[in-house]
Amino acid sequence: MAKPNVSRATRVADQVRMEVAEILSRKTKDPRIQFVTVTGVKMTADLKIARVYVTALDQAHFDQVTGPGLKSAVGFIRTELGRRLNLRYTPELVFYRDTSAEYGNRIERLLDSLPEESGESEASSLP
Repeated sequence: MAKPNVSRATRVADQVRMEVAEILSRKTKDPRIQFVTVTGVKMTADLKIARVYVTALDQAHFDQVTGPGLKSAVGFIRTELGRRLNLRYTPELVFYRDTSAEYGNRIERLLDSLPEESGESEASSLP
C-alpha cells in the first residue's frame, strides 16, 4: 500500500504542534501563558523555523500579556522541544496569534446580516 503524499515538513509540524502544546500545558509555570492553545504549526521546508499559531483564553490582552509571555518562554520551550524531537536542528519558534476564529466569526456575522431570500423565489425562477 502506497504512503500518502505528505511532506516531511508537514509531519514535523504536526509533531511540533503536539509537543509545544504539551510543554505549554504541563511544563511552563508563567501565569501569562497558562491558558494558551496551539492551533497550528507551519514549518519552513528546511525545518529550521516553526511558525506556531496560538489562541489565548483572553484574546483582548494577547499583545500586552500573552505575547510577551510566550516571547520570554521561547528559549525554555525550544530547549524542551529539542530534548523530545529527534531532529538535527531544533527549529526556531516564532509565535503568532491565530486570528482564524475571529475571521470566521466576522464572516458569520456578515452572512447573518444579509437579508434572507425566500426559497419559493429561487424555485420559481428555475425553468
